[in-house]
Amino acid sequence: MKQLFEDKKLWIRRVFLMCYDVCAVFAASMLALIARFDFDFGEVPLYFLENAWKSLPAVAVTTLLIFWIFRLYSSLWSYAGAVEMMYLVSACVVEAFLNMILILLSHPETGYPVPRSYYAFFGIFLFGLILACRYSYRVFRALCNMMRDARNARNVLVVGAGNAGNALIKEIKNSSYLKKKVVGVIDDNKEKAGGYIHGVKIVGSREDIVEQCMLRHVHEIIVAMPSASPQQMKQILDICKQTRCELKRVPGIYQLVNGDVSISSLKEVDVNDLLGREPVEVDLDSIMGYVSDKVIMVTGGGGSIGSELCRQIAGHNPKMLVIVDIYENSTYDIQNELKVQFPELKLVVLIASVRNSNRMNYIFETYQPDIIYHAAAHKHVPLMEDSPNEAIKNNVLGTLKLVKAADFYQVKRFVMISTDKAVNPTNIMGASKRICEMIIQTYNKRSKTEYVAVRFGNVLGSNGSVIPLFKKQIERGGPVTVTHPDIIRYFMTIPEAVSLVLQAGAYAKGGEIFVLEMGEPVKIVDLARNLILLSGHKPGEDIQIEFTGLRPGEKLFEEMLMDEEGLQDTANRRIHIGKPIEIDEEQFLQQLKELSEYVVTEPEDIRKWVKRIVPTYHPADTASGN
Repeated sequence: MKQLFEDKKLWIRRVFLMCYDVCAVFAASMLALIARFDFDFGEVPLYFLENAWKSLPAVAVTTLLIFWIFRLYSSLWSYAGAVEMMYLVSACVVEAFLNMILILLSHPETGYPVPRSYYAFFGIFLFGLILACRYSYRVFRALCNMMRDARNARNVLVVGAGNAGNALIKEIKNSSYLKKKVVGVIDDNKEKAGGYIHGVKIVGSREDIVEQCMLRHVHEIIVAMPSASPQQMKQILDICKQTRCELKRVPGIYQLVNGDVSISSLKEVDVNDLLGREPVEVDLDSIMGYVSDKVIMVTGGGGSIGSELCRQIAGHNPKMLVIVDIYENSTYDIQNELKVQFPELKLVVLIASVRNSNRMNYIFETYQPDIIYHAAAHKHVPLMEDSPNEAIKNNVLGTLKLVKAADFYQVKRFVMISTDKAVNPTNIMGASKRICEMIIQTYNKRSKTEYVAVRFGNVLGSNGSVIPLFKKQIERGGPVTVTHPDIIRYFMTIPEAVSLVLQAGAYAKGGEIFVLEMGEPVKIVDLARNLILLSGHKPGEDIQIEFTGLRPGEKLFEEMLMDEEGLQDTANRRIHIGKPIEIDEEQFLQQLKELSEYVVTEPEDIRKWVKRIVPTYHPADTASGN
């Protein structure tokens, strides 16, 4: 039934077009004569009108036939393009030629039955009338779409009138899919002021951004400055934050070099851009020879730090990369990623717990790792405060078992990922990591394996960090929760931290605690405000910020060194060595043995035992938990 209805509509459309074309033939014939005499109908000789009129029935029939042959009744004119236009031009030329033959054959006794220019005018007018019919719907639809898009389009202000800005404006104006309208361009070059790029005016410099956003009702700002330094980008973004507009930017200069500047290559402006410092750059190629042709094992390889370690190690020709993790989902993701990016890599992915001695011994015996990066740990401070025994069993006992296995199987180097929370810890997670550092330093003196630890602060975007949490809260409409208005943290991106960890591994001689320089501390409430502003909202109005109070075990600020420690420089100004604190190793090993036996009984007072081992541990008053 539906097919019959569609066929009926098709034939109705064709009959309409045919009737129109017949009328167009008559109109084109008359217009051709009138045009010859300067559109003065009274000047047209009667015999010219009679001759043209007599030939019209035959001309109408041939027109329908020619148009049918050239598919003018079967084309989808709402999607007509160059091919349909070619058919239309050809059909009108052929029909004008046939019209001339028909008129001359029907009046052999007359030299000129119609003016010689009549045939050319007939073809031109016929083409115009048919074109108007066939393309009128498309023009009407385009106008409607333009009006609708103008109402729904997001007004865009482009910052940067260079090559990147030029490419973006061109793409936005030429695309029929982008619901954006560039209403102005900002550039600090005074010589460009008042000029135009693809019809869009350069309306001022960075000082005019806020004013222009208000005047032009801007919804979105695109920063097209791929070569800007972090300091310059921060200055621009600090101004843009005042506008409540959504922000995007061209990611980097290499996109411009490769010709990849487009809407699809834009990235959301995030809080990384507001740190306002140069990214940490490490020439890994010059120092990563120590992993080349070696069996490298990464515990916690599916986590934020562990997976980035795997990515960077995989690019430096290890003999084998062994990934160990207890959580299969994220481990599966990094496995698939590495298979695609490094198809020649000999990759082994194992699901295992570092707390399982038999499983770890089997892995060591089977794969004989040369270097171990130990990133497996419970790191979430509030959760570990509620389950302190698990923090000790996983972080301390897991590390201890790995350290012993590394010694037994003669691993060359063991690099443990530590944290600034190990310094004067107020939470069980930090205290457990401090014990791990003590294990590293103690066993380094008793083994041929080189044991080192790398201590650093928060990493942006890691699992459990505040940035993903804030983004989710903003998407829900708030509120954004901050524990305390004065809380500060040191921040570094995951790739930055991992590259420094790898370089510290190259410097290792055994027994060191490497301390990464994290830059200037950042107030968490400022991060929250910046993310709200970058999302196009206003803190305190559109999105509220709520202070919830410090969580169990949380400090207002973190420290990188204990009072007893000092710093020794390395070849990299961002990597330092903390001087080891002398401990009674025999007493420590005995306490460690007692702690290992005690924690598995699931006691309620494990913090007291931990404090005996870590005198600098000052736990907050929290409800006991297991």
